[in-house]
Amino acid sequence: MNYLSAENIAKSFGDQWLFKNINFGISKGDKVALIGTNGAGKTTFLNILTGKLPADEGEVSIRKDIRVGYLDQSPSFNESLPVLEVIFSSNNPIAQVVKRYEHAIETGDHDALEKAMEDMDKFAAWDFEYRTKEILGRLGIHDTENAYGNLSGGQRKRVAMAKVLLEDPDLLILDEPTNHLDLDTVEWLENYLNTSNTTLLVVTHDRYFLDTVCNQMLELDNGSAYTYKGNYTNFLEKKAEREEMEAAAVDKARNLMRKELDWIRRQPKARGTKAKYRIDAFEELKEKASQKKVDVQMDLNVRTSRLGSKIIELDHVTKGFDGRELIRDFEYTFRRGDRIGIVGKNGMGKSTLLNMITGELQPDQGQVVKGETVQFGYYRQSDLVFNENQRVIDIVKDVAEVVQLGTGETVTIGNLLQSFLFSPAKQYDFISKLSGGERRRLQLLLILIKQPNFLILDEPTNDLDIASLNVLEEFLLNFPGCLVIVSHDRYFLDRLVQHIFVFDGEGQISDFPGNYTELRDYQDEQEAEKKTVLPAIKPVVVPEVPKEIIPVGKKKLSYKEQKEMEQLEKDIEQIESRKAALVQKLNAGGTHAELSGWSTEIENLAEQQANKEMRWLELSENA
Repeated sequence: MNYLSAENIAKSFGDQWLFKNINFGISKGDKVALIGTNGAGKTTFLNILTGKLPADEGEVSIRKDIRVGYLDQSPSFNESLPVLEVIFSSNNPIAQVVKRYEHAIETGDHDALEKAMEDMDKFAAWDFEYRTKEILGRLGIHDTENAYGNLSGGQRKRVAMAKVLLEDPDLLILDEPTNHLDLDTVEWLENYLNTSNTTLLVVTHDRYFLDTVCNQMLELDNGSAYTYKGNYTNFLEKKAEREEMEAAAVDKARNLMRKELDWIRRQPKARGTKAKYRIDAFEELKEKASQKKVDVQMDLNVRTSRLGSKIIELDHVTKGFDGRELIRDFEYTFRRGDRIGIVGKNGMGKSTLLNMITGELQPDQGQVVKGETVQFGYYRQSDLVFNENQRVIDIVKDVAEVVQLGTGETVTIGNLLQSFLFSPAKQYDFISKLSGGERRRLQLLLILIKQPNFLILDEPTNDLDIASLNVLEEFLLNFPGCLVIVSHDRYFLDRLVQHIFVFDGEGQISDFPGNYTELRDYQDEQEAEKKTVLPAIKPVVVPEVPKEIIPVGKKKLSYKEQKEMEQLEKDIEQIESRKAALVQKLNAGGTHAELSGWSTEIENLAEQQANKEMRWLELSENA
């Protein structure tokens, strides 16, 4: 079943075509990734498909009986509304049914209540509020009464994502959904989309996401569109084959054009009209032979300062805010060539640690000792603020007029900007005209021309296209100084880091030796071991051990502890039974007050069960 069709779509800005003659379709079950370099027009294309922007040419058709959900890069809602009201303000029919049901309860309108309850049954909407809080919680939004206007940019994006996921559309369109998400949430979203029946069109630079979620690629390249079946790995192979074939076709056209050009020059002017068809064919051949593949890769070849033997020493540092301890008694001595990734949920203190390393924050306890030769380069999301009325080249010249490359050569700022994909014309554009990816490239350039030897990259992959990421990775692989990376891009971490600081919560930071995939494998193994220890709670018979053969260091449970252990087993079974009964009630439906009460009770029971299981484990180890 075809959900969406785009025929001969074209869009220009000024006298330059962004893309032209684009034909594209999405059928039920497709999970399509839209790929292209920064400036290729990906977001523009999505806005045309969703009707937010008109096409200059062509037509978009969407099947009448399907619902489309669109998450754009900068969602906006009424800033005075609480988060939960933002979710319920959508055109989602389930949300509207729940609102009518709640209104009928408040007003005491029995007829309206009866009709609303019928609709609640029809749309299976009884657990909608529970699902809303669950998805918001997964996305790191726990205070549903907080006003939307009080949220950060990343939190607003996550609320918008929850809203569009809860709408359960037939066709889901997502523009950079993994930006501003921590790694656990990216993996949850990946699994959610993999297990749902939703048809998907997504723009993302997350290569693992592309590989595991998407089954089709649509590439925008030099104003044209190319479709590939399969995941991202297959796309790379097929794209290389296409480019080889195109290069061969251009070479063939150029050879043929030389012969045709010689023929045209030899024809008498008076006979020109007798072979007009051949002259017309020559013009088409000339256009094909003149095709030139634009090299869109950056050239990161900037010199770095020498780094001495003493770098940074974190000596038992502790830091907290508002009575909450984010980092407790952490120590580490950086060595030359360190490549460290930092992972943890949002709000656990990752940026706090980075700011203590650079000296922007002082620890509450302990000290940070910095070597004399350390030159920081700190790439962070919050620094993406420029004077909108300043030109690109002037901003860079404020830092340096010339720059020395890693080869020892000295280049002008204009030449360096070109190697960062800023054409001579683009260098004199105002900042206000730059795309998000272009601003990121400019920010990276401003950091690297200062020749740092200790690089800190806080979410560097946001807004950068895949081609630019590949070049950045190659540069960082050969970077001789220290490298610290906070990123939700698992592929980026796997290529670049050798060990990881894991923020475990409550101020604890552990140092794992390996990359991100190795960390996740280790964590999965730990979880599997826990499950084998506690499959389903059953009575444990503690054998009688003669006192004289009890090994040194071991002890039997006391009578009181044995009784406690038996009681814990009974309690856990009762909690599980009660939770199962509550889930059945939620699925069957009830009043709003009942549903809310059941949801709260399930959360409380889960916490009680976790505490009792932990105590049972302690006793079983002693036994």
